Amino acid sequence: MTSNAPGSPAPSSAPSSAPSPALGEALAAGPLVLDGGMSNQLESAGHDLSDELWSARLLAERPEAITEAHLAYFEAGADVAITSSYQATFEGFAKRGIDTARATELLSLSVESARDAARRARAKGVGRPLWVAASVGPYGAMLADGSEYRGRYGLSVAELERFHRPRLEVLAAAAPDVLALETVPDADEAEALLRAVRGLGVPAWLSYTVAGDRTRAGQPLEEAFALAADAEEVVAVGVNCCAPEDVDAAVATAARVTGKPVVVYPNSGEAWDASAREWTGRSRFTAAEVEGWRTGGARLIGGCCRVGPEAISAIAQVLA
Repeated sequence: MTSNAPGSPAPSSAPSSAPSPALGEALAAGPLVLDGGMSNQLESAGHDLSDELWSARLLAERPEAITEAHLAYFEAGADVAITSSYQATFEGFAKRGIDTARATELLSLSVESARDAARRARAKGVGRPLWVAASVGPYGAMLADGSEYRGRYGLSVAELERFHRPRLEVLAAAAPDVLALETVPDADEAEALLRAVRGLGVPAWLSYTVAGDRTRAGQPLEEAFALAADAEEVVAVGVNCCAPEDVDAAVATAARVTGKPVVVYPNSGEAWDASAREWTGRSRFTAAEVEGWRTGGARLIGGCCRVGPEAISAIAQVLA
């Protein structure tokens, strides 16, 4: 897939080396465009992701591919790149014989790869501010057994906090603009993540994966979003890795319950067949829905699985 999707916004003719403003300040000024799915962009470039580490494997083997994927989204119109650290954990790397020191390097590299892509985008004429969000996937992503879409792991909030805190510390030390606590299936895990980000000095967004008006673990979204309402570290709350038709109600609930900007980046609408390890059905994601999301309170808008640069370009045009 080419870096510039058809119809993508024209880059500024005068790239700027000035630092981007804080993400919270930018959200107060207006909506920002998130990138799309990392895995589908890597697969479209010919990379095999049939591995428990998923795209995180390429951090060790082909980091340049990660940077190129980020660059494609920046050139398509994304303002924020989400790093390839979703499935990158000390425990997951250890299963592959990667020790703690090397795993720390790879987690840091995930942030630097996105920063490098931003530098390249500016060198190629993209003049708008660009940000990096360090992805923090749920405990179930490390298990690689589909439990990230169920939650209820049988672990306490304290145990989940102990799991998440070490890599959060490493990612925060790499100085991303924001920590993306994403694809969270369970309010208990959200509580653990909110505890784990305290004192790190980096803002965060909290994003649930949902089914209808509930988390994947079955908790009402109103209760799940309320956990973040008073969390000073959290600059946005919302949903990702869900069906497009679940977004409207979730945006309204998140905005009403928390009073915070809303983050939203759904899947294409296709369904993942875990046994066959393939996507089925058709895409139902359209940029025409974006205006309604923005009106409802969404300020960080993009796509997740199976949403590529062309769709992100269309979102950028709507938000422009």
